[in-house]
Amino acid sequence: MPHFEVSLHDRSVDVIEGADAYQQEGPMTTFFRCGEGREAIDSWSVRIASLRTADIVAIHRREPAGAADRIGRSRQLSLSA
Repeated sequence: MPHFEVSLHDRSVDVIEGADAYQQEGPMTTFFRCGEGREAIDSWSVRIASLRTADIVAIHRREPAGAADRIGRSRQLSLSA
């Protein structure tokens, strides 16, 4: 299962495991588990973690070892500061 590495302004990195997606909800960025075979955040999604959006510098999605080769590249998602 993929995980997200969240770089924060204090130069720490939080690892969010078990999440498939994230979205901004007001002042927070929330990470969700969407469920097997689901790619969209919907009413069946489970909240895993929330972080203050103002504290986030970048969010990197990492695939498990070997999965990045199948996908062809690792995806990097960044928020503008």
